[in-house]
Amino acid sequence: MSEKKINVAIIGLGFGAEFIPIYQNHPHTNMYAICQRTESQLHEIGDAFGIDVRHTDYYKLLEDPKVDAVHINTPIHEHARMSIAGLKAGKHVACTVPAATTIEELEQIVQAQQESGKKYMMMETVIYSREFLYVKELYETGKLGRIQYLRATHQQEMLGWPGYWEGLPPMHYATHVVSPCLALPRKDAEYVSCFGSGRIQEHLIPKYNSPFAIESAHIKMRDSDLVAEVMRHLFNTARQYRESFDVYGSKMAFEWPLIEHEPPVVHIGEAPHRVNVLDYAHLLPEPIQRFTTKGVYGEEEQHLSFIQGAGHGGSHPHMTHEFVMSIIEDRDPFPNARQSANWTAVGILAHESALKGGEIIQLPQFTLSS
Repeated sequence: MSEKKINVAIIGLGFGAEFIPIYQNHPHTNMYAICQRTESQLHEIGDAFGIDVRHTDYYKLLEDPKVDAVHINTPIHEHARMSIAGLKAGKHVACTVPAATTIEELEQIVQAQQESGKKYMMMETVIYSREFLYVKELYETGKLGRIQYLRATHQQEMLGWPGYWEGLPPMHYATHVVSPCLALPRKDAEYVSCFGSGRIQEHLIPKYNSPFAIESAHIKMRDSDLVAEVMRHLFNTARQYRESFDVYGSKMAFEWPLIEHEPPVVHIGEAPHRVNVLDYAHLLPEPIQRFTTKGVYGEEEQHLSFIQGAGHGGSHPHMTHEFVMSIIEDRDPFPNARQSANWTAVGILAHESALKGGEIIQLPQFTLSS
């Protein structure tokens, strides 16, 4: 195991600033540099956190040989381009979701990772949330029994978010529902079928030529008898924010609460029990354990991810630690480039299926395990 600290650069300082103190306190990292196009915000964040190396140009940052790893938190249409450039520049890459917006971009990410030999990890929050870690523990200890079915929903109103979100096909931002269904049994998606339902406001449709208010898909898992059901909406559908997953096992089932901040329910046999899901900070190095329960800004300055979505279930330090340790231990992170491509491709192809009336579409070979 290397004793050298990894020099990390964070790209994008809205949501991205949430990770600065995690890297500053992680025993194996040095929070080396930040990058933001808006210079005033760059200096405001740099001054607040005491970071001297600052860039407004991502490609200039990549020329710095002291940068070991980049963590990308930019708008979704920038993810693939920046990830590929980072890998080609010889940097380890962590990138917020989704990994890309097209199948072609996903293939380029997988190829760039293989050619560079560097680590790539899509920073999917759900599979490092306390709720997922709780269900994972139930499964790995045998309490859940055989997994029989998985279901996930991500219901959200995106009105008022930045303009690139307007009219986005629901399944193009599907990794929060796809990931828990595939990560728990550790299976690839083999094929997907999806239907669109309802209609968004007419002025939102032309941007992506996507009319559907809701998209719901079934995912068939490879080398498995399992199927998962996922649903997404972004506009014109009345519902409190809900980012949920349910798991039905032969001995126990876990169901997400219908209303945010209520406890989940486990069913043992036919008997329901409300449960308090414990925090899993004990799995982390002590200096970053506190970041599972709060944001970094303080009471008056919480990022929207902490206001809407309960702070991603305490996942931020867990997935940061996974990325860092994959570099330190020279192993694949979870998810690695191929798995990230598989999970992201499900959503891209699900929308394509919905436009074709539910046609079954196979996942590309490059996203599957060998």
